[in-house]
Amino acid sequence: MSDLKVTKTRLFQGIWEGLVTGTAPGHRPAIAVTHLEQPVPGAELLEAPETAGGWLLRIPVPREALSDGIHTFLIRSADTGETLASFAILAGEALADDIRAEMDLLREELDLLKRAFRRHCLETM
Repeated sequence: MSDLKVTKTRLFQGIWEGLVTGTAPGHRPAIAVTHLEQPVPGAELLEAPETAGGWLLRIPVPREALSDGIHTFLIRSADTGETLASFAILAGEALADDIRAEMDLLREELDLLKRAFRRHCLETM
């Protein structure tokens, strides 16, 4: 097990950013980023001078990942193959169905609570 740790800092303008720590200062970690078991083009690792031994990981989200469904990206140690972090992009109709189903469930629960509250108010008068 490696000492590498990846901490997400932000997702901004289609670029996921995180901080890689756990290496000696000046020692560049070997990181592999994959989507659908294929390397993600354009992923870069830049030395973060404000963090001793830290590296800024920048991963551009490919256009192909912006489609219906859930797309998961894996960040691994290239040396050991250990998964250090992951992130997912959810979009499109699959997400809309999930949100609609969740809203329907919440509405049903709210209606149940309203009926129970009204019944309680009538019984205590």
